[in-house]
Amino acid sequence: MVLCFILALLSDRAFMCKFCNRWLIPPNGWLHAERESKELLSILLKKLKPTMTKVRLTDASFLWTEPHSKRVKLKLTIQKEVLTGAVLQQVFIVEFIVMNQMCDDCRRAEAKDFWRACVQVRQKCEFKKTLFYLEQLVLKHSAHLNTTTIKPVPTGVDFFYAKCRTPGIH
Repeated sequence: MVLCFILALLSDRAFMCKFCNRWLIPPNGWLHAERESKELLSILLKKLKPTMTKVRLTDASFLWTEPHSKRVKLKLTIQKEVLTGAVLQQVFIVEFIVMNQMCDDCRRAEAKDFWRACVQVRQKCEFKKTLFYLEQLVLKHSAHLNTTTIKPVPTGVDFFYAKCRTPGIH
């Protein structure tokens, strides 16, 4: 009877970003995992962990489903000691419904507000020789490739970056 009650609890939702194929790890982490990979299996088993405190998981594997069906099925083998020394083992099929939810990075990119760092360069003098020299250095060292946007302003230039720390720039 106890295991039949567990079966009712083993239906859940899994959230995936449809743009970058990353999966939500609550409360706000995202991890890239392919369908039927060990990373995805780990994510889904962690979602089931609170409901499986009184049983022992002995095996877990994926059952094949169509990718467009928005379903992921797991085949779980669990054990529980029912009497002194008697162990009951059952196999369950757990179905996860895949829901689309945009991750934070994709949401920012979709909103056209996807910079995390802004470097503002200002010069307060009549001639712009230093800014022109800075522009040549940026082009020479290909630092413009790491920016998402470069916006000129009347007294200088703003550089927008998707990451706070870009490799190669210190």
